[in-house]
Amino acid sequence: MKEGRAGFEALNLDLTRRVLEALESGPSPAVLAEAPPGAGKSTLTTSVAHALAISDKKLRIPIVTQTNEQADDLTLSLASKHPGLRIARLTGAGGPSRAVASCPSRTLVSTNKFDDASHSQVIVATARKWQYVRADRDKHQPGFQFEVALIDEAYQMRSDMLLGIAGLYEQLFCVGDPGQLDPFTIVDDSLWKGLWYSPARTAMGTLRAAHPELEPIQLPTSWRLPPSAAGVVAGAFYPTAPFDAGTAASDRSLAVGKASRRGGAAPEVDDALERAAATGWAYLELPERLTIRTDHEVARMLAGLVHHLLKRGATCSDERSPTGRRVAADCLAVITAHNDQVQAVRKALSEAGTDPDTLTVSTANKIQGREYDISFVWHPLAGRRDATAFHLEAGRMCVMLSRHRHACIVVGRAGASRLLAEFPDADPTFLEEPEKFPDGWQANHLVLQHLERCRA
Repeated sequence: MKEGRAGFEALNLDLTRRVLEALESGPSPAVLAEAPPGAGKSTLTTSVAHALAISDKKLRIPIVTQTNEQADDLTLSLASKHPGLRIARLTGAGGPSRAVASCPSRTLVSTNKFDDASHSQVIVATARKWQYVRADRDKHQPGFQFEVALIDEAYQMRSDMLLGIAGLYEQLFCVGDPGQLDPFTIVDDSLWKGLWYSPARTAMGTLRAAHPELEPIQLPTSWRLPPSAAGVVAGAFYPTAPFDAGTAASDRSLAVGKASRRGGAAPEVDDALERAAATGWAYLELPERLTIRTDHEVARMLAGLVHHLLKRGATCSDERSPTGRRVAADCLAVITAHNDQVQAVRKALSEAGTDPDTLTVSTANKIQGREYDISFVWHPLAGRRDATAFHLEAGRMCVMLSRHRHACIVVGRAGASRLLAEFPDADPTFLEEPEKFPDGWQANHLVLQHLERCRA
C-alpha cells in the first residue's frame, strides 16, 4: 500500500502539530488550511480541537460548521475518537439529530441553550446558532470572547456569516476546500463586487483579502480519490495546489458480476460498467439533442446503470476492506445539478425496479463532503442550448467528479464541446475583484477532454 492508515495518521499528526505551532507563534488573527477532496479536513479539525482542549490552558473550543449534518458528523467523530472528551452539541429548537441523540457517549450533551454547555471542553454548532449565542452574550457578558475557534468548511461559509460571529473569537483556525461550490445566494451582489468585505465572498476569501500575509497550510493528499481520479481532478480544479492519491493503483479493485444473456441491459450499459470497473471512469454519451432540463432519456440511462449494477452485483477491495466486500446500494450516489433532475432519476429508478431510498440521489450542492464507492453523474451541459455560469461553475463539476472511491460514470449528450466553443466565458469583470480560479470554462473543457478518452 502506498501510504495506508499509518501514513494517514502520521500526516494528520504532523499537520496538527503545524497548526498548533502556528496558533501559538504570534498574534496572527487566523491560521488557514486548504485541502483537496477527501484529504481529511474533518479529521484534522477534530485532532486540533482535542489537542487544544487537553492542553495546559484548558481552553473551551468552539467549532463552527455550515450545516447541521456537518455538525452532527463532527460531534460523533469527536465522541468516537476521544471518548473522554466533554462535548456539547448546540442545536436549534428542533433538537438533536437521531444519530446524536442515540450516541452512547456519557460525556456528550445535546442542548439548545449555551449555558447548558458550560462544563464542556468542545462546543459544536452551526454558524447560524453561534449568531444566537453572540446576541445572548452581548446582552449578558459584553466583550466575552473565546481564545480560539475552529471553522470547518470555511470555503462554504459566506463572509457575512463570519462577520456576524467574529467578535466571539480572538483567533481562528479555518479549514476548507477551495475547489468546492461557493456559498449560494439569490441576492444581486454586484453592489459589493471588489470590496474585500463583500458578504457574498467566502469566509476564507475575506480573511485572505483582509490579511494577505496569511499563507495557508496545504494538505497534499487525497485519501478518497483513487490514482485514476486524483490526477484528473487536480489538473482541472487545483492547478496551483496539486495533490496525490494516498493509495496506489494496486491497493483498490472493483469487479462487476457477469452480464446476463437473458433480459440484460443495452450493450453500452454493460460496457460502461465494465470500463468503469477496469479504469475508474466511463462516459456514456447519448445522441445530441436539445431537451428540457429533466431529460427523461438521461434519467432513465442513469437509473438503468444503477439498476443493472445492483442486478449484476459488484465487489470491491481497498485499504478498508482488504479481503473484499459487496458494493451495496447505500454505497452508490447519483449526482445532478438540479432538484427536478433528482426527482426525474428517482422516478426512473422506481420504474426500473430499484427503490430510490436505498441509495443517494442528490444535487452537487447537497452532497458536498460525502463519499461513495461509485458515483453516477448527470453532466450539467447535457441537452442544453446554452452554457450559463451556473452550469459552467467549476466547483459544481469538481464536487460531482470527486465523491467516489472506486469509479465514476458520467452520462451526457454529444455536443457539449461545441456548446463550450459557442459560449465562451463572458462573465462581467469588476475592478478589484479577484479573478475566479480555476476558470469554469477551462475546467469543463479539460474534463470533457478526459471523458472523451473514457467513452463507452
